[in-house]
Amino acid sequence: MNGIDLIGVPLVIRIFLVVLFPFSALDKILNWEGALKQANSSFLPGGPVLLVLGMTLELLGPACILSGWHDRLAAFLLGLYCIVTALLYHDFWAYRDFWKQGDSVARTHFWDFLKNFCVAGGMLLLTFGTQLAPLGAVVTHPLSSTPVYTPAGTAPGLAPGDTHE
Repeated sequence: MNGIDLIGVPLVIRIFLVVLFPFSALDKILNWEGALKQANSSFLPGGPVLLVLGMTLELLGPACILSGWHDRLAAFLLGLYCIVTALLYHDFWAYRDFWKQGDSVARTHFWDFLKNFCVAGGMLLLTFGTQLAPLGAVVTHPLSSTPVYTPAGTAPGLAPGDTHE
C-alpha cells in the first residue's frame, strides 16, 4: 500500500463526511436566536443546553474523526446526533403542504430529514465499516462490486489472490 491508500484517500473521505459540522456549529453561533428557537421547538426541555451540546459535538466530533483520536466513538455519536435531529427537528409529516405546488415546508423538512439519515449512514460506516479498497483496485476494477456483508478486515474490490501492491 502507498501513501495515497494509507493517508490520502481516507483523509479526503473523512473531510467529505465531516465538513458540514463545523459550519453548522458556526451558523448556530452566528444565528444563536434562530438556532435556539429551533432547539426549543421539540418536546425536549433545555434548548440552550441542547444547543451548546450539539455545537460541542459538531466541533469536537470532526476533529476526532480527522485526527483519528477516538474516531469511531465520534462517528457513532455524530451518527446518532444526525438521527435524533432528523426525528426531532425535521418532522416533515407534521406539515400539510407536502404535495403543494411550489414551495413546501414539508418537502424542505423531508429533504433535510433524508440528508441527516444519509450523513448518519456515512458515520455508521466509519464506525462499523470494513477496510477501504486500495485506490489501484478501484481504478483497475471500476465495475466490481463490494459484497453487502463484507467480512471485517477485508478490502472490498480485490479479486481473490490480488494484492495490488
